[in-house]
Amino acid sequence: MTSEMAIKSYKYQAEALVKDYLLADPFVPYTSVLSGVLMCKMAYDTTQLVSPLYFKGYASMTKMQRIEWNNRGMSTAHAIFITVMSLYLLLLSDLFSDQLEGLVVFRSSNLSTFALGVSVGYFITDLAMILWLYPSLGGMEYVLHHMLSLISVAYAMLSGEVQLYTYMVLISESTTPGVNLRWFLDTAGMKRSRAYLVNGVAMFFAWLAARIFLFIYLFYHIYLHYDQILQLHTFGYLLTVLTPTTLFVMNMMWFGKIVKGLKKTLAKRQ
Repeated sequence: MTSEMAIKSYKYQAEALVKDYLLADPFVPYTSVLSGVLMCKMAYDTTQLVSPLYFKGYASMTKMQRIEWNNRGMSTAHAIFITVMSLYLLLLSDLFSDQLEGLVVFRSSNLSTFALGVSVGYFITDLAMILWLYPSLGGMEYVLHHMLSLISVAYAMLSGEVQLYTYMVLISESTTPGVNLRWFLDTAGMKRSRAYLVNGVAMFFAWLAARIFLFIYLFYHIYLHYDQILQLHTFGYLLTVLTPTTLFVMNMMWFGKIVKGLKKTLAKRQ
């Protein structure tokens, strides 16, 4: 009985901490961004600790390969987190439901703002690493992608505007684990394995769904709610129109590379 009371006490304290501090209106932007940075640090360090235990080749990698390996572990952790949050807020929560009164482009909650702040913390951390080690972790297209994402997500977090469209775009992060796994398999010398082929096919369909079809639906949704878009602040309006368009063009370019890579992989197996 005493242990049950202790567990209930700890649970109550944890819930109170989240409610009074992490999700309290004045603190959300600060606690969420800090939480995102700490999540990145934990994911990076965990990848660094666990990888040598399950992959013997980790120790023989170059220093830069190990850094990128750990960095991709970090980006995978963020991708899983923000994909789950995006799907919950868009599909399971009624926050952005058309059945509710009020303009959908101005809807937000402490939870939705907090999740965006975690993403801001991730993009700050990852962009800092990309710039510090440039161009080892990615070229100018990655810098552009991260800067656009950081500015757009930070604006949605701080203003409470267009969080619906921000989460639609963030679902595209669901393709990141597949991209990272492809790099892991390639680096581990498993480019001819069945896992590499299956991952390539899965990447093709995931990219098509999350970065092509979903963006087309996003543009259609913006068209249907354009009267609401016009009521945004000028900066918010520009971000809503320009950011998805720019990212969509980049997604199409990367999709072309995915198709070429998949064709090459399939041709070698015939």
